[in-house]
Amino acid sequence: MEEPIQRRCGVLMPISALPSPYGIGTLGRAAYEFADQLKAAGQSCWQLLPVGPTSYGDSPYQSFSTYAGNPYFIDLETLCEEGLLERREVESVDWGERPDRVDYAAVYAHRFDLLARVAERGWERDHEAVESFVEENRRWLPDYALFMAVKRHFGMVAWTEWEEEDIRLHRSEAVERYRGLLWEDVRLFTYAQFLFFRQWNRLREYVHGLGLQIIGDLPIYVAMDSADVWAEPEWFQLDEKNRPTAVAGVPPDYFSAEGQLWGNPLYNWDAMKQDGFGWWIRRMEGAARLFDVVRIDHFRGLESYWAVAADAGSAREGHWVKGPGMDLVGVLTGWFPELKIIAEDLGFLTPEVHQLLQDSGLPGMKVLEFAFDSREPSNYLPHTYAPHCVCYVGTHDNAPVMAWKEEAEADDVAYAREYLGLNEEEGFVWGILRGGLGSVAELFVAQMQDYLELGAESRMNTPGVLGGNWQWRLLPGQFTDAIARKMARYATMYGRCPVEPDKQK
Repeated sequence: MEEPIQRRCGVLMPISALPSPYGIGTLGRAAYEFADQLKAAGQSCWQLLPVGPTSYGDSPYQSFSTYAGNPYFIDLETLCEEGLLERREVESVDWGERPDRVDYAAVYAHRFDLLARVAERGWERDHEAVESFVEENRRWLPDYALFMAVKRHFGMVAWTEWEEEDIRLHRSEAVERYRGLLWEDVRLFTYAQFLFFRQWNRLREYVHGLGLQIIGDLPIYVAMDSADVWAEPEWFQLDEKNRPTAVAGVPPDYFSAEGQLWGNPLYNWDAMKQDGFGWWIRRMEGAARLFDVVRIDHFRGLESYWAVAADAGSAREGHWVKGPGMDLVGVLTGWFPELKIIAEDLGFLTPEVHQLLQDSGLPGMKVLEFAFDSREPSNYLPHTYAPHCVCYVGTHDNAPVMAWKEEAEADDVAYAREYLGLNEEEGFVWGILRGGLGSVAELFVAQMQDYLELGAESRMNTPGVLGGNWQWRLLPGQFTDAIARKMARYATMYGRCPVEPDKQK
């Protein structure tokens, strides 16, 4: 049985959204300063989005690898301090005009050129440490580094479109041939992972020293265009040419009347079960290396998943298929008894999904923005909670509260005002935050945007909409000491602050 999560609170804030002069947030100084601010604000947890390398659409939920770290997050200032870059090399690049938005085009255009210089300068110096790192990560790193090198060789098209069949089908002779042919890029992507994990481990150690834990997301599916599928196709529903026979999605729901056609390959659950779910054990081990708490995204898909034919034009054409259920969940909780796991149990929930959550012993999620439907009762209203759950104001897929107030039905907003006793003196957003903080949920999490009372311009993701997502960034100085003190006061008031504000120094 999963141990209860202590009564705490945390903030959802992606690494990409941290301030930085170089186009995107990194694992550098701003990350350490943000951790300090969370500590001062009485928080216990820092929740992140997935930290893997992003692919088409810039979504952290569509990554080239379930194990690798995002090279964009490698801090360039740190590399300058270590003598691997010259400051003029970094400052001569145009990283975009808006410090409040990630310019993915600029980051993509320039980051790897700089990292190539870093790899050339640092490879020999760090050779022994890199060799040790490669050995520790031999199950995934060589395939990932080669995958990325071959993608560059073929103009970054998806691996299913690579011109040479032997390497597309991961045949051993072709793998070794391309590893020699593309050795320079293989070295680049290997060294980039070495740098990412070196910076990540330093930050994580610092965060732990503040008494904070890191919550990370584990997307239920991996991207089709990933080293995971390319290197180990036997674990997925693919045909003899390694092309998907069916793909993932969800039926019409709150976010989309057409449903969402995600396009991820579905798992070959029969093969995985026969293997003892070894692939999933390795995947969870990778997540545990990064995070203290893992949120399994789309947990309901482990009970039953929405399968859509690969040639279908809409998610509406899918159907439900039984998933592995407790066969998998029991293996994961048994292998990782010390790892805290949160079940993202949102979406179309059936009695079977509720039973799986109960059998797992994992805490599920309650989302306040889903609570105030004036037309029907909701089990997301705080008075319905059992303690063993996690309350969110909204996830990365939801609008910030200020935007929700403008977009929701007027009756729903009026219901929220009445239910929570919202008033002008406290303010609408802080009243919503109070509603979650005061609930019996053992963990409360809000997006940083809500503590800053930001609107629709700060929304992280709109599901079903391609483009314009994952771009919001915190501006330098925007998270003020006054806001941190107010957060700490509310956290203390509702028994969620590990140390009283006046005793933190």
